[in-house]
Amino acid sequence: MQSQFVPRSRKVRILATLGPASNTPKMIRQLAEAGADAFRVNMSHGTHEDHKKLIETIRGLEKELDRPTTILADLQGPKLRVGKFKGDKALLVKGDTFVLDREAKPGDSTRVNLPHAEIFDAVKDGTRLLIDDGKLVLRVVSAGPERIETLIEVGGQISNKKGLNVPDVVLPVAALTEKDRADLAFALDQHVDWIALSFVQRPEDVAEARRLIAGRASLLAKIEKPAAVERLEGILELADAVMVARGDLGVELPPEDVPPLQKQIVEAARRLGRPVVVATQMLESMITSPSPTRAEVSDVATAVYDGADAIMLSAESASGQWPLESVSIMNRIATSVEADPSHSARVHFTETLPDATTNDAIARAASDIVRTVGGSAIVCFTTSGSTARRVARERPTVPLLVLTPSLKTARRLGLLWGAHAVRTRDVANFEEMVGKSKRMALRHGVAKGGDRVVVTAGVPFGTPGSTNVIHIVRLVGDELERHKGG
Repeated sequence: MQSQFVPRSRKVRILATLGPASNTPKMIRQLAEAGADAFRVNMSHGTHEDHKKLIETIRGLEKELDRPTTILADLQGPKLRVGKFKGDKALLVKGDTFVLDREAKPGDSTRVNLPHAEIFDAVKDGTRLLIDDGKLVLRVVSAGPERIETLIEVGGQISNKKGLNVPDVVLPVAALTEKDRADLAFALDQHVDWIALSFVQRPEDVAEARRLIAGRASLLAKIEKPAAVERLEGILELADAVMVARGDLGVELPPEDVPPLQKQIVEAARRLGRPVVVATQMLESMITSPSPTRAEVSDVATAVYDGADAIMLSAESASGQWPLESVSIMNRIATSVEADPSHSARVHFTETLPDATTNDAIARAASDIVRTVGGSAIVCFTTSGSTARRVARERPTVPLLVLTPSLKTARRLGLLWGAHAVRTRDVANFEEMVGKSKRMALRHGVAKGGDRVVVTAGVPFGTPGSTNVIHIVRLVGDELERHKGG
């Protein structure tokens, strides 16, 4: 399979969540044509049969467009919830006492069941408990194995099974529930490209997921807990990518702390060469409105200026009234920002020092050579995708054309900044490498006659992790006419 899909001029990728508003073959195709580079399947909603149909639709689109298409399955993670109430709701009054206990009977304005034994052991005096995305705030006064007594600091109406956040402690809760394990096994059987792990608190959570995935997909760790921020470096070492999941971060942290944290996470991920996705409420008003607010436009622009690999739409494309418009506008914002003459300087504000390896030296040199000789593109031959990730970490100013014999690798690169991945036959020698790089650069429109292209590869050819060659080629422009092969 050789992709004829025209490469995006835009470097940042767009990850679109699919759902009731966008689960038809026609809409998914329109989203891809409007700018979606990858699709998120949210395992929190729907059945395995629903997800199977969605994944089959995306793979069918992949064949239609003749372009590797990226699928990310997002696991739900453990959801902490309070129990049920008499009459399905109650009113909590500021300054009153409220108890969470182990009793199974319906709650009222003074107490409710909390069906999570681990919380009783973890909280202590002064711990905050946030209910319904932080709309209600409780402060622990005393805690024991059977009941937690709290003071209501922010009151309001509470109803059945509202979510509970415990931001001040690391809970002894596994990041993978039984549902997640079943969803993970299903997603791997469907050959998705990425698994997103929710509720990550520590590197051990990532290690456990990696063990279960066993190389069958790439692993993205969602940073949505203060505990994960505190152990970010360790999580980054074990994950293939991270997501700045600002929804839960914004619940568990003061809102003013989220923007600097976003920048810190993006910078840390970029320094380690891990793709980083910025997500949640990017164009939130477009769930019901055909146009975003100016603040939302600026928010998307900030992530692009920071050099994030991908920006994500959630409910905007999954269940909103304007899914196609959301993708189109996000595409237009990103394209406009990247056309700003100051964009490159802002992106390179984060220093990504190479490790003392041949691969990193080649990746850094490719970007330097392109700038020096005025090259039009970097062509990267890779089997595993690691060379492409190293080159992308340098945030080159020209297109990155990634040639790989592995469809699995090509699909996984859909979240990588600036990468246009093409599945093609591998090369066997240096002469074939030069010829193929020229033809592919012409075929995919990243260079024309007279242009120079920087090529990276590994000798012996076809050996993963062996990148040790960098070469500059000049295109004549008639290479496709002179060669009728692949």
